[in-house]
Amino acid sequence: MDQKLYVAAYCRVSTEKDDQVNSLLNQQRYFTEFISSHEDWIFYRVYFDEGISGTSVNKREGFHQMMTDAESRKFSLILTKEVSRFARNTVDTLSYTRKLKQLGVGVIFTIDNIDTRDNDGELRLSIMATLAQEESRKISERVKWGQKRRMEQGVVFGRDLLGYTVKDGRLTVNQDEAKIVRLIFHKYVNEGKGTHIIARELQEAGIAPKRSREWSNTVILRVLRNEKYVGDLCQKKTFTPDYLSHTKKYNRGNEKMVYLKEHHEPIIDRDTWNRTQEELKHRSPSAEQKAKYSNRYWCSGKIFCGECGRHFVSRTKKLKSGAVYKAWRCYAAANHGQKKTDELGDEIGCNSESINDKVLCFCIASALNKLQVNKETLRQEILKELALVTRIKQKDSPAALYKKIAKLESKKRHAIDLMLDGTITKEELKQQKAMYDAEIADLQGKINALEDKNTAQQEQTAEIQSCSEALDGIGKLDADNEAMYRDLVNKIVVYNGHYAVIWFRCIPFGIKLHYQVSGRGANYQVTVDEVTVAEVEPQQSHD
Repeated sequence: MDQKLYVAAYCRVSTEKDDQVNSLLNQQRYFTEFISSHEDWIFYRVYFDEGISGTSVNKREGFHQMMTDAESRKFSLILTKEVSRFARNTVDTLSYTRKLKQLGVGVIFTIDNIDTRDNDGELRLSIMATLAQEESRKISERVKWGQKRRMEQGVVFGRDLLGYTVKDGRLTVNQDEAKIVRLIFHKYVNEGKGTHIIARELQEAGIAPKRSREWSNTVILRVLRNEKYVGDLCQKKTFTPDYLSHTKKYNRGNEKMVYLKEHHEPIIDRDTWNRTQEELKHRSPSAEQKAKYSNRYWCSGKIFCGECGRHFVSRTKKLKSGAVYKAWRCYAAANHGQKKTDELGDEIGCNSESINDKVLCFCIASALNKLQVNKETLRQEILKELALVTRIKQKDSPAALYKKIAKLESKKRHAIDLMLDGTITKEELKQQKAMYDAEIADLQGKINALEDKNTAQQEQTAEIQSCSEALDGIGKLDADNEAMYRDLVNKIVVYNGHYAVIWFRCIPFGIKLHYQVSGRGANYQVTVDEVTVAEVEPQQSHD
């Protein structure tokens, strides 16, 4: 008698709308009944995620719980509806199904009729995962196009801000908060006060900021530079370059912004606004001063706290020996110490650990060594799945389909000649023409689909080439060069317990390290006893 299998199921819907919630409930009910109907299967449980995109698995709690239970050998088989419900990211789909296979857990995609336990299961899954990822790209493009059209029509995207309430795509003045906005502009332009002084005075007056934990010069500058307060609207200040990660970046000329003048009721008059912008330019440091400050440290603005998400700032002091000690510390911890609650009931401070600058450089050198040693292995494991799409052969090519269209056009012209000769009637000509037009439209649709796919293949090929060149470049670099670190390192997240994750430019994964520090002063030593490829997502700044 065959041994019975413990079977689980996974469901996901991408929005929290009622119809999608109902779909999720129907999926759960279906899989429960379907598993129970098999005599050799034992129902374990249904894992699910709702209101979450499928392009990344990083924020899907149900998915991660399923993987944790799989590692504990709680079931031997997973059922899911289709590849796009499991993930719309080719790398995620293949890496997780491979991991499950190593654990002895198979995955069945019921609609796609794919079983990863079959010999050809991975090949078929690769093809379907690539198609699902491409569909996600098209959806992303359509959504972005629709959003931009609505922006051009004046619809506001975003959330409430100091002085305004956003509802149904419209900005409405919040009169109580508008007084604070006018006060900030008055202090800056008419009283000539600096942003640090204004922030301190608002804090001392007990005036609470809109979203930040406290007033700061950065918060004040954002108010003074926000065009909404003069009645204008600028949108697409940020953009999403990667539809898979959904990470937003500041739009620095990457895409055209949408600017509408006199869009809504202003809080600040145009004259005050213009004088403010001129004063901001006058007080701003010169380009040379900015360059000098930004070049002071190679990693300024790149280090983030793994506890609260804020930036790390530099802290230096001169030792008795005359040497300069430099370390990096979380902004919240540097300004408020350990995490606590202030008199207003707000949480301030952070319990994060600082990191010595030399320790940080040692960790980066260790990460580079990891990439150098495992360069070819990483290339094979990560890039080959992306490259798979370029190896899928097409049954038809656009050129062949264009030839078929040309033949049909020729037949249409011949049919007209037959009608003129009296061989066929006008009604018969009409029928023939309609038939040829339908065939031509069908062929044109296939051509459009192939051209879209070819464009996607070219984009993925460029991405593969970029990643490959980045891996090659890292293998040739000196792992003890701060000037090189500035260009190569994209982001560093420092966690308590002596853990750090380093993200390099053009490399679609991070390197996670565990480091140890022993000794004091000039005699300290650093060792790295764990270096792995990170599966965590880079944290976003809360500043």
